Amino acid sequence: MPQTLQITAAHPDPALLSLPWDIPLEDWPNEVLAALPRGISRHVVRFVKLSGQVLAVKEIGETVAFNEYELLRQLSKTDVPSVEPVGVITGRKDKNGERLEAVLITKHLQFSLPYRSLYSQTLQPDTESRLIDALAVLMVRLHLIGFYWGDVSLSNTLFRRDAETFAAWLVDAETGQLLPRLSDGQRNYDIDLARTNIIGELMDLQAGEMIDEDVDVIAIGDALKQRYNELWSALHDKEEFDADEPWLVAQHIEYLNSLGFDVDELEMTTDIDGTTVMIQPKIVDAGHHARRLMHLTGLDVQENQARRLLNDLEHYRAITDRQKDEIEFVAHDWLAQVFEPTVQAVPRELRKKLEPAQLFHEILDHRWFLSEQQRRDVPMSEVVDSYIHTVLRNRPDEMSILGLAPEDADLQE
Repeated sequence: MPQTLQITAAHPDPALLSLPWDIPLEDWPNEVLAALPRGISRHVVRFVKLSGQVLAVKEIGETVAFNEYELLRQLSKTDVPSVEPVGVITGRKDKNGERLEAVLITKHLQFSLPYRSLYSQTLQPDTESRLIDALAVLMVRLHLIGFYWGDVSLSNTLFRRDAETFAAWLVDAETGQLLPRLSDGQRNYDIDLARTNIIGELMDLQAGEMIDEDVDVIAIGDALKQRYNELWSALHDKEEFDADEPWLVAQHIEYLNSLGFDVDELEMTTDIDGTTVMIQPKIVDAGHHARRLMHLTGLDVQENQARRLLNDLEHYRAITDRQKDEIEFVAHDWLAQVFEPTVQAVPRELRKKLEPAQLFHEILDHRWFLSEQQRRDVPMSEVVDSYIHTVLRNRPDEMSILGLAPEDADLQE
């Protein structure tokens, strides 16, 4: 029986019609699938290559699909890291005319991995705390705009490397709500649920011998709650300073910036005799360094990557003796003479292993390592050549996992 598909999308791609919508998602043939790692999901999820990009297709109830699509569209208009929605397809029927579930389609986030895939690699001992820090920052950013997640977990999050840390992205919003403002009760429920889910997920990893059985997973869950509360307090609690110590105000702003948040407005009050100053951020947002780098260079990168690139820009400004030049002009030259030539010096087939900003960051790290080892300022050409042969060729491909059959890329349904 012919089916009449309904595609709801801001920019529908006719190529979507070429996919086998009359087959349940779990039975889709390998030839249409992209071999990428998938995390745990309560729904069937498949990745497909279409029109030069990779899409994630999730089989889900129609009402929930439309709700999540609209939520992701609203989130995409903010600076909060979340996957980009493509559309919803309804009206599916199999060859016998039986109804099939609707699907939600999102763009695959390049260079991202689910937490189980990260744990399948050899990572630094503090990986757990770095992932937890990333998730805490994401939760704060979501709560600041009034987003109640309702199902916070590592499984509903994707992670991208951000210099020496990770950045977390929301990938599943089906239980979410976007409200004018969250109550403390709603925030605390999200935090408590996140703690419970994370402890369970890490226990599951222990059972699968993916992390050491001696790791205190309850302490890791508690750390998320503590880190979140520290961030939230830093952004909302009032700080009191002596009136003759105005530099502490600037120091407090710098501290907020170091956490990845910008301060657009401050509320400052003094007591009756003018001996103390009370300061409280009024409008805060995340991505201070990322926005500055975007403004100067057009590079759209993660927060810690942006901080590292801005530091190298300042280094370039100093060694070229251009401190008095407008930073916009210096940034243009740094982009053309330092960043782009360094990235392009890496063979094209190896560039897909890491996103350009992470690649540049690691090359800077390698330059420092070689310079310390050889006690000289190693030219960048030597640094790149050494990095390619001693580090990059042995790195996994973080843009996609190649050489796997699609069924082998499933970590777990």
